[in-house]
Parts: sequence; structure tokens; C-alpha cells
Amino acid sequence: MNMATTASTQPIDAAERRQLEQELKPFNCGVHQPQDPPLFTREPQSSMEALHWRATDLDRLLARVGASLKLEKGGNRRTLRLTNPGLSYGTTPTFWASIQYILPGEIASAHRHTPTALRFIMRGNGAFTTVEGERYAMNVGDLVLNPSWAWHDHEHLGDQPMVWLDVLDTSLVRSVHAIFFDPSDTEMRPVNAYPQRSRQQFGSGLMMPLRSSRNNPVNPLLVYPSGMAMSALHEASRLPSDPHSDTHLEYRNPLTGGPALTTLGTGLQRLRPGGQCLAQRHTGSLLNYVISGSGTTVVEGSQFHWQAGDFIAIPPWSWYEHTNASATEAATLFQVNDIPALQALGLYRHEFSR
Repeated sequence: MNMATTASTQPIDAAERRQLEQELKPFNCGVHQPQDPPLFTREPQSSMEALHWRATDLDRLLARVGASLKLEKGGNRRTLRLTNPGLSYGTTPTFWASIQYILPGEIASAHRHTPTALRFIMRGNGAFTTVEGERYAMNVGDLVLNPSWAWHDHEHLGDQPMVWLDVLDTSLVRSVHAIFFDPSDTEMRPVNAYPQRSRQQFGSGLMMPLRSSRNNPVNPLLVYPSGMAMSALHEASRLPSDPHSDTHLEYRNPLTGGPALTTLGTGLQRLRPGGQCLAQRHTGSLLNYVISGSGTTVVEGSQFHWQAGDFIAIPPWSWYEHTNASATEAATLFQVNDIPALQALGLYRHEFSR
């Protein structure tokens, strides 16, 4: 076992180790070799890169993808993946973010999979999603949840293309070799007799049935409407700002009070005009989508100047801070992170500068 050996430190028995390797290999065994990377380091060392995707580039690329790719039955989607050159797979070490593009009249046919998914609606209207028999309109600013192994399909009845952010914890599920996928034998799944039951029972976030029969800790809510979320953010932004995050609210599970999803954290952040956040870092990666406004994010000394429609990815254990230089306009960000997964594993740490 390599306990954080550096390149300049060679074990005194290096020759013996190389000889042993040849003897052990036929038995599918081995010992640490001098050229092996360290298993243990004093701090996390992520190969993920901090990245900035600009809306001006994404809009052009989405138009190209929309004109070139077709939707097929069986579960294929038309998506533009946000890839990270520091990783062999995914946007961050645990999740993959893509931008889905669906044209009027199209149906993204039903399927289910073990990775948990979410969708944040970026633009367009007239699309509906059905998740486990519940059917909801997809409006700009809505957060739509897709629990693990839930049947889901999308139908676009509007007259303009729909665009939304898809995030799945595929990288995490793939790393533990637990991917399952099942296409539906029908293009669209049947809709329940009460197609918005979970919203009607739990949608207030404050009250719920007196004798709920649910024993499952999975969040019963499937949609967090934009109006509700933005109203809550507005009210919270009238309070004194947090020095590291200004105003940051998390979407929560009304049953448990915990994160809305068990592996993915989701939130809205408001940076008031002229606001500057102090630096912070934590285990766990994150992706910010700029809903409105403009500003700058500094990640380990690298500056990213962003505006509405842009995305910023921040690697684990990287110092970062946000600034809104506008004197008149607030900036609003939607954030996805993998902090719930790190917390569940007992691996979450957070540091704040002063």
C-alpha cells in the first residue's frame, strides 16, 4: 500500500519489488511499485478541471445538434454533453450534465434506469413529463426530479424547441458497477387516475397528510415549480447575506427534511448587486447554471466571467468565490452538487476563509 509516496522518494527495496511483481502476476497478485501513483494523499487531488461553458457557444452547438440528431424509440435522447477533459467520463467525478433539446411534436420515449436524474428547465414551454404515472408541465425555472428506477417519458406539445439541463449521477453509479437500464414496451407510460397526487399531498412543503402511508424515504415530490422556489429565494435575500454564499437555498425532501435527492444536491443562489463572497472549499464537486445576471467566479486563482445561460464546473476541494460586480442587478444561479452522496459516505468536509 502506497502511503503518499512522492516521485522523489524511492523504496529501498525497489529492485526486489520489481522482481516480485513478475513472480506474483500469474497469480493475479502484486505489491506496490515505485512508479505507482499514491493511494493516500494529504488532501484530495482531483483530475477534474474547473470549466466555463458560455451560452453563446452552447446556443450555436445546440442548434447544430438539433438539426443533426433524431429521437429514436427505446430511450435515446438528443443531448449536448458537458464533458470534462480531466475525466475519462462525466462532467464531474460523480455526475454527468447534458443539455436536452426536444422539438415540437416529439416524444422522448419511456425508459427507466438506476441512475437518479433531475431536469432544470432552461427555456421553452409546452412540454410535459410523466414520471411513474404522474404527469406535469415543464415550465422555465422548474426543477423536475426523476428518482432511480422510475419510468419516465417526455412529450412536447408546444411550437418552439424546449431546452433543459439534465443531470444524472451516472458516473457514481457506473463506478460501483450498478447500472441497470430498461426500455419501455410502449412509447409513453400510462398516466395515473390522479396524475399530480404527490404535488397535491406534499407540494406545500409545509403540510402533509396526517396519516401518510409512505414509508419510503425517497422524495415523493417530482416537481418544484419556479414560482415557489423564486419566491422563497426572494424572501430569503431580504435577510442579511451569508459572507461565503450570500443567499443560498436548497431544495428539500418534505418527508425527511434532507436533500431533495439522495445523491445530488440542488439549490438556488442569489448574489445581490455589488456582492462579493468569501472563498470556500469542500469535498464534492458542483456545477452552476446562470439563470440571470452576470459576475465572476474565481477557482484556485482562475477567473471565469459569466453571464446568463453560462455554466461553471468546480472540482472537489478547490477554493472558489463569487462576485457580482453589477451595482443594480442581482445574479441568480442554479446549483447541482454531489454533497449528499459525500455526506452519506461520511466523506464531506468544508472549509471557509475569513
